[in-house]
Amino acid sequence: MPVKIRLARRGRKKQAMYDIVVADSRAPRDGRFIEKIGTYNPNTDPASINMNEEKAFDWVMKGAQPTDTMKAILSYRGILMKKHLQVGVIKGAITQEEADQKFEAWLNEKQGKIQDKTDKLAADKASKAKERLDAEKKISQDRADAIAARKKAAEEALAAEVAEANADETEKALEEEGNEAVEEAEAKSSEESTESKEG
Repeated sequence: MPVKIRLARRGRKKQAMYDIVVADSRAPRDGRFIEKIGTYNPNTDPASINMNEEKAFDWVMKGAQPTDTMKAILSYRGILMKKHLQVGVIKGAITQEEADQKFEAWLNEKQGKIQDKTDKLAADKASKAKERLDAEKKISQDRADAIAARKKAAEEALAAEVAEANADETEKALEEEGNEAVEEAEAKSSEESTESKEG
C-alpha cells in the first residue's frame, strides 16, 4: 500500500487550514487517513506549523512519500535533513554523535533565521502603525486648523457686520442731529423774522 504524507483541507472559505496526515495515496484528499501528525495554517505570517516531528520522522524513515508541499514543510522543519543524516549513520559514513551535532548546528542556524524574520516583520508592523498614527495626527491637525480658520473668518465677518451696523447707526444719528440742527436754525430764523416784523 503506497503511503503519502499530505495535507487535508479544513477551515472556512478563503481561510483554509490544513491537517498534516499520513494516508493511503488512493484515499480522497479530505477522506480517510491512517494518522494525523499535525496542522498547517498558511494564513499567518510566517505560516504556523504544529507537527509531531518524531512521528513525521518515523513515517519518512518507513518510506512514506511526502507531497511537494509537505516536502517543503518537512524540509523547513528539518525532518528531511535528519533523515539524510540518519541514512548516513545507517550506511556507516558518520557516527550518531556527529549526526546529532550537525543536526543541532543546522537547527540553531534555521531558528536564528526564523527569529530574524519574525523580528523584522514585528518591526515593519510597528513602523507601519507609527506611520498610520502620524498620518492620522496630521489629518486631525489639518482638520483642527481648517475649523479654526473657518471660525476666525466667521468672527471677522461678524465683526465687519457689527462695525457696518454701528456705522449705519452713527450715520443715522448724525443725520438726525443735522436735521434737528436745521429745524432749530429754521425755528430761530423764523422767530427772528417775526421779531423783525413786529419791531
